[in-house]
Amino acid sequence: MTHHIIDLLRATVVHYGYWAVAALLLLESAGLPLPGETVLLLASFLAYTEHELKLPWLIVVATLATTLGGELGFALGRHGGRPLIERYQNAFGIRPENMARGERLFARYGPATVFLARFIFGMRVLASLLAGALRMPWRKFALFNFLGAALWVAAISSAGYLFGGHWNRLVHDLKRFDLVVAIVVVLAAILWWWRNRSRRDAA
Repeated sequence: MTHHIIDLLRATVVHYGYWAVAALLLLESAGLPLPGETVLLLASFLAYTEHELKLPWLIVVATLATTLGGELGFALGRHGGRPLIERYQNAFGIRPENMARGERLFARYGPATVFLARFIFGMRVLASLLAGALRMPWRKFALFNFLGAALWVAAISSAGYLFGGHWNRLVHDLKRFDLVVAIVVVLAAILWWWRNRSRRDAA
């Protein structure tokens, strides 16, 4: 089944080029659970093996699309609020405890969560919606949304291009990288909570 999906995505990218990459990344960043990371890897892999896409243009197009998708998701979250989030999690089978964990991270770390969410599978889809629903100031969101998008796109595209001959291993290693980043975020949250609690106890 996975191979069929990969073949379909590859055919789509080959046929529609930058437009396919832009559309899929925009929709993922806006809140739809699409395989944006795999699409970007495929596109950079094609840029390496078949030269159907150019890496510099791919990075520019993907960064713009990802940033714009984040802005769209933020607007949807801002105007739809909590009811939209609840409908979203029911429609796509997202567990309530995961949503609550994401909200706690946003409430405590704000812009840093927007930035890091790009590198965490699952949170990348939810980040913009949650930021909007939690009323994060737009200027802060816009800055960290762009910075996160630019770094994520550059890192994934460069990895796909440089390791174009080792596709399966690259996908596997990136999923492990997602897990590592998620663990770092959780540990940072625990450390922050522990320090604040120590300060309150000392006072």
